[in-house]
Amino acid sequence: MILLTGGNGQLGRELRFLLDERKMEYVTTDIANMDITNEAAVKAKFAEIKPDIVFHLAAYTAVDKAEDEGRELAYKINVEGTQNIAQAAEAVGAKLFYISTDYVFDGALKDGEYLPEDSPNPQNEYGRTKRLGEEAVMKFSSKYYIIRTSWVFGKYGHNFVFTMQKLAKEHAEISVVNDQIGRPTWTRTLAEFIIYAAEHEKKVSYGIYHLSNDNTATWYEFAKEILKGTDVRVVPITSEEFPQKAKRPQYSVMSLEKAKATGFVVPTWREALSKMIKAIQ
Repeated sequence: MILLTGGNGQLGRELRFLLDERKMEYVTTDIANMDITNEAAVKAKFAEIKPDIVFHLAAYTAVDKAEDEGRELAYKINVEGTQNIAQAAEAVGAKLFYISTDYVFDGALKDGEYLPEDSPNPQNEYGRTKRLGEEAVMKFSSKYYIIRTSWVFGKYGHNFVFTMQKLAKEHAEISVVNDQIGRPTWTRTLAEFIIYAAEHEKKVSYGIYHLSNDNTATWYEFAKEILKGTDVRVVPITSEEFPQKAKRPQYSVMSLEKAKATGFVVPTWREALSKMIKAIQ
């Protein structure tokens, strides 16, 4: 049996759709039926369901709010909640999948891409709590997959694609940051890798993986591709011209080689974006 936390989120809904498509049995939870910050509630739910696999997607993801008003909640959910899940998964012998972020890295320009074994150095509170969540998983679970991803977009929930499309209806010109480099990730690709790893334990050993779509982009290049074919003018600006509370990594390109070595095929972000836009149309 699969237990899925955060099943109503952007990735959670994509993963549920894929599990339904493949007729795989699962139980999804949210705060109404299992508050992950409540250790007793988590233990009771795990004892009741006895999952073999846990997809832990529940997280506090409001990056800027985590710097001040949401700081305490971000810690409670991303660190304490993850520790509760890891301990409960270990108690029932379940494999644990934890979704993390490129924000665990400092974003300093480096020679080559970030490898799974590179030392994290988060520069914002969200990244710090997700890194502490990773440490909790590694400490309390013996059968874990930590999957770091970046720049997530998909047909469910709020994301950059929908933001750009909405702005395009309201403005003839949009300014977008052009000095942050990363890899966009379609929720479908990420969900497919999660299930692939769960089904191919011999090919996908436990540990840390990086999974995004292939090729790199700046936010400006990503926006240009989203609005391709429209009359909207996309203007490149610097991060200094678009200040945000939380510091974003300037460079967060993570190596996909470990994921590719498992036999999983990673589409480019342009291919993924094209399919996603067709799907929502």
